[in-house]
Amino acid sequence: MTLNIETPALLFSATSLILLAYTNRFLTIASIVRGLKKTYDEKESKTILLEIKNLNLRLTLIRYMQLFGVCCLFLSVFAMLLLFLDLQLISLYFFGLSLLSLLTSLGLSFWEISISVNALRLHLSGLMDNNL
Repeated sequence: MTLNIETPALLFSATSLILLAYTNRFLTIASIVRGLKKTYDEKESKTILLEIKNLNLRLTLIRYMQLFGVCCLFLSVFAMLLLFLDLQLISLYFFGLSLLSLLTSLGLSFWEISISVNALRLHLSGLMDNNL
């Protein structure tokens, strides 16, 4: 298999956009955690503590999503450098590792989104129970 220098470059725009989305998610959740902490300090509630625990898990997942996204970008650039140095076979392996990093990042993203959806369903079920 032959790898052109343009192929790893294709991941740049996708990875950059994904990292931006991850950062936005992180900042939003961090803001929610700060608000919940303030509320918890005023009125201790087991429900708020569980929500903070859930959000803490999501923040951890987002940190790993970002880590693997950055690894993807780094490995892509390194693969391009190896192609520039005419090291075709090694660059192919590094490009494969970059794709694996991107896949891991996306898998973690799916897990984090699943946790988010389940938390929202719990909130909605509480709302539905109160209105019935």
